[in-house]
Amino acid sequence: LLSAHMDTVPLARGARPVVKGERIVPQGPTALGGDDRSGVAAVLTALLEVVERRLDHPPLTFLFTVREESGLQGAAAARIEELARPELGFNFDGGPPEEVTIGATGAARMEVTVKGVAAHAGVHPERGVSAIAVFADAVARLDRGGWHGLVRRPEGTGTSNVGTVRAGEATNVVCDRLEARAEARSHDPEFLRRIAAEYRAAFEAAAREHRNEAGQAGVVEWREEQAYHAFALAPDAPAVKEAFAAAESLGLRPRTRVSNGGLDANWLVAKGIPTVTLGCGQREIHTTGEYLLIEEHLTACRLALRLATG
Repeated sequence: LLSAHMDTVPLARGARPVVKGERIVPQGPTALGGDDRSGVAAVLTALLEVVERRLDHPPLTFLFTVREESGLQGAAAARIEELARPELGFNFDGGPPEEVTIGATGAARMEVTVKGVAAHAGVHPERGVSAIAVFADAVARLDRGGWHGLVRRPEGTGTSNVGTVRAGEATNVVCDRLEARAEARSHDPEFLRRIAAEYRAAFEAAAREHRNEAGQAGVVEWREEQAYHAFALAPDAPAVKEAFAAAESLGLRPRTRVSNGGLDANWLVAKGIPTVTLGCGQREIHTTGEYLLIEEHLTACRLALRLATG
């Protein structure tokens, strides 16, 4: 199986790629979208070469997913029986083509609704319970406790982030509702659950402690789900060995790495397809400084063809 994801981050909307020396860069204040248009191009190159040149090849499946950037949702929806149950997977998404990603972190999504008590902010603010104050208190607790951002503790490591917040309609009303979304990541499934549990505990404690003059407290509604599972292939796994052999045949010196970001490979491995991820020349992704190294990208195209033809 050769795969790549078709979606890009919103910052790449309207991108106009131009060649500048040895790079492809965006013309204007956008990201390039090389993540993962370059991966799609590499896989398509292999497909076209095999078909147009009528090259011998093992049984092949080509998978182009959607919504990778919003939580690997396309790969999560892929049905193994429709993919003809391939034995090895090669996903193209990343930087240097000689980097063979053999593992990646797992992630949990968290959604919280904080319910306070509305009141006139100028006449009787003491009758209200501010959902914004509860939220701010909870995040401050997490930050002070080392559970927000980079998480390093004796029992494990990971990351977490509050990404979106929506609250309030007027400045003269004590805000009675706030909705926020957050995520946590870790290579250790048990520690990932610990981070999520700390988040929930912080919000629930903050809600209990914020009360109005009548003693009413805030309330928290909590929703949590596993976004994708961590995985780690053995260095001598068949997919890893095939990727190394293909890279070495092109004169590359391959090396393994483990990613702190999620990849379509997370779900493909979970579905029973041992999958490594190979770079295709991307740099500074998800920023307006994004660029693609042309020579590395062409190498990735050749690498995809080597893998497609066995």
